[in-house]
Amino acid sequence: MSQPETKTNPVRRILMASLIGTTIEFFDFYIFATAAVLVFPTLFFSAADPTSATLESLATFALAFFARPLGAALFGHFGDRKGRKATLVAALMTMGPCTVAIGLLPGYASIGIAAPILLALFRFGQGLGLGGEWGGAVLLATENAPANKKAWYGMFPQLGAPIGFLLSTGSFFILSKTMDDTTFIQYGWRIPFIASALLVWLGLYVRLKIEETPDFLKVIDQNERSAIPVADVFLKHTKVIVLGTLATITTFLLFYLMTVFTLSWGTSALHYPKSTFLIIQMISMLFFGLAIPLSAKLADRYGRNKMLVVATICIMLFGLVFSSLFTTGSVMITGVFLSLGMFLMGLTYGPIGTALAGIFPAAVRYTGASLAFTLAGILGASLTPYLATTLAHNYGLSYVGYYLTIVSGLTLLALLGAKKIMKE
Repeated sequence: MSQPETKTNPVRRILMASLIGTTIEFFDFYIFATAAVLVFPTLFFSAADPTSATLESLATFALAFFARPLGAALFGHFGDRKGRKATLVAALMTMGPCTVAIGLLPGYASIGIAAPILLALFRFGQGLGLGGEWGGAVLLATENAPANKKAWYGMFPQLGAPIGFLLSTGSFFILSKTMDDTTFIQYGWRIPFIASALLVWLGLYVRLKIEETPDFLKVIDQNERSAIPVADVFLKHTKVIVLGTLATITTFLLFYLMTVFTLSWGTSALHYPKSTFLIIQMISMLFFGLAIPLSAKLADRYGRNKMLVVATICIMLFGLVFSSLFTTGSVMITGVFLSLGMFLMGLTYGPIGTALAGIFPAAVRYTGASLAFTLAGILGASLTPYLATTLAHNYGLSYVGYYLTIVSGLTLLALLGAKKIMKE
């Protein structure tokens, strides 16, 4: 009886560590995204022009995506030089305190221009930590996976995204139902930020118990560690980093269109109550979560590249019907629209981590996979809420859908170009 426990417990612990860690990270990240739409425009920016305040808040939201590649390079360096485990702990301890600090930050009325400056600083810290978190969590899972279950193991950290979103959105929903708007603006929104300290402690506890991955130990044994991993990624694996980045852009674009942009547009232009829209967003997250393991199973069976190609083509078509599904005032149709979009998101998000990890050698894998993912975040997500809002106001929602379709086409070309280097 003891021998099977020895074999199975480390696997469970590793997968749980990757899942819990990314759940915490994405929870921290999403509570900012939700607050950036519902709270920050009135609290941390001048109220003279509400539209400008909203756009400034969304620009602050975008800042973390520019910090992510720096985090990927910084934490990737230590992840490829010192090990996955210690680096994952450091990434968690970078993002966690920044999230709590945002929850304690005074508003514009109290400290003036210092409020948005400090908000931007802590948001930058969030992005820095997440830039080092995601890649390490994926490697923790995939580098311990059997050869025929790489995508299945790699989807566990990906599940942290819908779980983290459900926790963050659920928190704001409960607060919005138990508090009036004035109380919520005064202090209610701060509760999830401050409470995240408990989740960070839990994640730290779990991660301190994990073991180093076999692939990294092999790199050490064979003396293959790179002196400067980020330089090797760009100089020796230029084609790989470019194709990996372009192949991931649509994943980010679709997600932030279906979450941040739709929440902003739905509660303003379409006049949905905040609580109603948060409910249908949480329902759509269930479809996101269901599609992740489905896509991982299909990727292990038919190949990651094929799975991603099919998902990207479906997203291209979805962009063409974007406006016709989202312009209606029907809660049911809007719910179908959000659920369909998030299901497609799950189909592309499930295998993408394993796919990116598979195209880089172990010696620079932490840095390479993290950089491809985070650079795609800049191109596909950082300005998405801002650009989509501008397109919708100036040209109509149809152009938001065209934006998604065009970028999906670019991703499709990258996936076709990466077919030979994307290991199956």
